This record gives sequence, structure tokens and C-alpha cells, in this order.
Amino acid sequence: MSAFSTPLLDLFRRGDVDRELRLLAARGALATRGQEQVGLLMLMVEDGDPEVAATAEQTLKSVPTEKLARFLARSDVPAEVRAFFAARSVEPAESPGPAAEEADAPLSGGPEDVTAPAGEGVEPEDEQTTVQRIAAMSVAQRVVTAMKGTREERAILIRDSNKLVNAAVLSSPKLTETEVERIAKMTSVSEEVLRIIGRTRAWMKNYSIAAGLARNSKTPITMSMNILPRLTVKDLKAITTDRNVPDVVRQSAKRKLGPGKD
Repeated sequence: MSAFSTPLLDLFRRGDVDRELRLLAARGALATRGQEQVGLLMLMVEDGDPEVAATAEQTLKSVPTEKLARFLARSDVPAEVRAFFAARSVEPAESPGPAAEEADAPLSGGPEDVTAPAGEGVEPEDEQTTVQRIAAMSVAQRVVTAMKGTREERAILIRDSNKLVNAAVLSSPKLTETEVERIAKMTSVSEEVLRIIGRTRAWMKNYSIAAGLARNSKTPITMSMNILPRLTVKDLKAITTDRNVPDVVRQSAKRKLGPGKD
């Protein structure tokens, strides 16, 4: 399913995901978007753990054939996904139908409510309380919270030490470019988080995100160097005087400015 990619799906493809989370994915309980859910299920039916594989097969069988057929009729569904379902005797419908105009909701279930949502009338938490609540969660709970939680929760979870939690934040359909811009400037996130942002074309079209990465001392040097040609004179000058930026990046920015402009 190489034609579709999210940070969460890519991490599952690489392996090294614990059994609890693979079981959640097999139940269709992690992804918030149809293609991401299908991608995870396609991976899980081939899982080496018999229970995970059987659970994924059962989840796929629970999706109404008509719903799958409409999904497969969408123009953004990769050919390998259609081939996967053709082997299971499910062919695309003639038209995706009205559902194509709706949000890309999961085909089966959706993220499990493994966290305890605040009830009506509950006072908003302060940041410290939110941090403490998240610290008490399991990895699975943090992943689900990253996918469907609040902006404040994402701001905390993007700094989590678990890379799957980070990937879930970056895969959340609620994540805005404003949040990504803020994350790109953070030195408290992992280098891998910055790599994912830098590899995501849609985000890198945003100048502020690219500039934020270039000035972040945690950004891989090669990535920063590749961004420099895009920067304005003002931002290049700022980099030349920023001691937090690696020296090789600062010197390269000076060269791009030319004599007398630094």
C-alpha cells in the first residue's frame, strides 16, 4: 500500500510495534481515517501472531461489502488495495456514492475510547494536571489520545519518548499546520519527529514550517541545508547570528547571503 502513507502507518510497516497496539489496530481501533485503517488491517492480517491476524480478518469481514465497494471506488485508493480486496471477492462499486463527500471516516469502529473523557461540567485541566493524567496512561491509551485528543494533549504527547505516540500525533486528522509550525521549532521533540515533518511535502509547502525546521538545532543538518535555498534574506541573516544553529548551517547561510550581506 505504498501509495498511501501516514507517520503511524509507516511505523507499523517498519515493525517493532508491541502486541497490544497490533491487536488494537487489528480491531480497527487505532486509525481515524478509512485508508489508514485499511492499510493497518492489510498489515495485521499477515501478522506473525495468530490472534492478531485472526482479529484483523474478522474486522475486515465485519465491514459491509457495499461499504467496502464504495470505498474501493474512490479515486485515491491505490491499485494494490483493490487487488487485495479482489482476492477476497470484493470489487469496486460503480461510484463511491455520497460517502465520498464525507470525511474519511474509518470503515469499522474507530479509535477506542480507552481514555476517560471529561464529563459535562468538569472544569478544564491546567497543563500540569493534563501532564500527570497522560503520564498515568498506557502506551495504547497515549496513542489513542494522540489521534483523537485535544490540541493541549497533542502538545504534550509530541514530546513523548515513545515514537509510536509521536507518529500518532503527526497522523491525527485534528492536527493543524499551525501546530506543525510550532512543533517544527521545538527542540524538546525527537529528531525523528522533525524528520517526519521534513519528509511530508504538504507541510513543507508552508514556508513558516520550513523556516522553523531550518532554525531548529535538533533538525538533521542535511535537512536544514536543503531548506536554506528557500529562505528569505531576513531568515538567512537570522540563522547566521543564531548560536543554537549548527556552525555548518550558519556558515552555509552566510555563503548564500554573499559578501557584505551578513
